[in-house]
Amino acid sequence: MPPAESTAIPVECQRLHQALCECHRRVSPGLGREMSCRHLNRALAQCVVSVACPEELEVVRSLCASGGTALKRSQCQRAQLSLSVCLASHQHDPSPDS
Repeated sequence: MPPAESTAIPVECQRLHQALCECHRRVSPGLGREMSCRHLNRALAQCVVSVACPEELEVVRSLCASGGTALKRSQCQRAQLSLSVCLASHQHDPSPDS
């Protein structure tokens, strides 16, 4: 896991990030760590997404919560794409400037 200073963690999610780092520190690498820390990893991911793209996430949650008509499935796919675009807009390009 990268050091905290190299990754922008929203203030609202910092306690989850600290708990996940502590879990990684306590549990040795491998399947045990993956299983032991999974709930914290998922909670941190959901927190970051909810802070970065709250409206898009809410639309995905409402439209994709259950199956439905072809129209609803299509709306769900569009909502998921909008969420992906929103998340991509928050990513930083790690490559150096040319």
